[in-house]
Amino acid sequence: MDNAGSGVVKLRGRNGLKTVDYYLVVPVLAMTIIGLYVLQKVLSKGYAAYPGNYYRQIVATVGGIIGALIISLLDEHLLRVVGRLIYAVSLFLLILVPIDGYSLAASWGADSWLNLPVIGNFQPSELAKIGLIVVAADIFEAMHKKEYSLLKGFGIMAAVYAPPMLLILTQPDFGTAMVIAFTFVCMLFAWGVRYRYFLLAFSSFIVIVIPAVWTFYLKPYQKDRILSLVFQGSDPRSEYNLMQSKAAIASGGLTGNHTGILTTVPVKESDFIFAAISEHMGFIGTTAVIILAFFFLCRCLFVAAKILPKSASASYALTGLAAYFAFHYIENMGMAVGLLPITGIPLPFISLGGSAMLINYLAFGIILNISMSRNA
Repeated sequence: MDNAGSGVVKLRGRNGLKTVDYYLVVPVLAMTIIGLYVLQKVLSKGYAAYPGNYYRQIVATVGGIIGALIISLLDEHLLRVVGRLIYAVSLFLLILVPIDGYSLAASWGADSWLNLPVIGNFQPSELAKIGLIVVAADIFEAMHKKEYSLLKGFGIMAAVYAPPMLLILTQPDFGTAMVIAFTFVCMLFAWGVRYRYFLLAFSSFIVIVIPAVWTFYLKPYQKDRILSLVFQGSDPRSEYNLMQSKAAIASGGLTGNHTGILTTVPVKESDFIFAAISEHMGFIGTTAVIILAFFFLCRCLFVAAKILPKSASASYALTGLAAYFAFHYIENMGMAVGLLPITGIPLPFISLGGSAMLINYLAFGIILNISMSRNA
């Protein structure tokens, strides 16, 4: 087994250009370039930390690309070990979050970050998303092969998901919890659960979970965001970010705003980066990002379907990672135009954030690894 794994790594080393899936690489690199271009425009307009924050973003991007290339060359069995290691490290870091004495809750409404040496601010929940997907994929494969009964498989799954989910919800970070839940549901669907169970679960979620979350979990400012989305114009204070985002998007026109008078949008470099893309690149830029993201996600699902007969675990993991990116793209773009509630969900490969960029490329490295295994 070890010799076979080494052979795969050597084969990829010799014939890398033949096994790399450029249908995955090109859209990701294109979005990264667009992100760096727009961030330079945004950060250079009055940000005190510029150009240091921009240089750190470039360093994180280069480091992420190198990391993705290394991960793409790993043998499948070693990749599973890496997935378990990512899960264990993220769980340890999540335990440290409430006891490390460092908090950004006053600024962001949640204590979700650690201040690590060299790296700086780091959000362990982002790492937990990737670890959970890879570990859950192995459990789904064992259930698919009848190595685990349904009771044992879902029992292990609950034991794996419960600790990080509880730690994330107590931060509280409802947005990240929704991403994790969404990826699990998509992997469950790919595994083969029947439609009627989905409908039953969805109905229960609507009737039981949503009222409970609204009553006991959401904070007043989070409720105001949802209400302002449903009843637009009811609370100008809660809708300020959204109104500014829409104004920035509208000012972009076809090719961008060339008047020099830019709209002030809070967190334009991260949560509302989509508004900045429209402002500086116009309808052409936003359309390009949507097409690139859509093509990238479709390619992920195509590879997941093709590799299923060869490796169910790889197929489930790729489905979960595609769902992870899809949630981020849909939520970030949707909230920027007022179709979805405002949450702190960044735009993958584009928004400012060195640790987020590294995590995105870590996930992309796993996707590339699975695709290269299929091609090899």
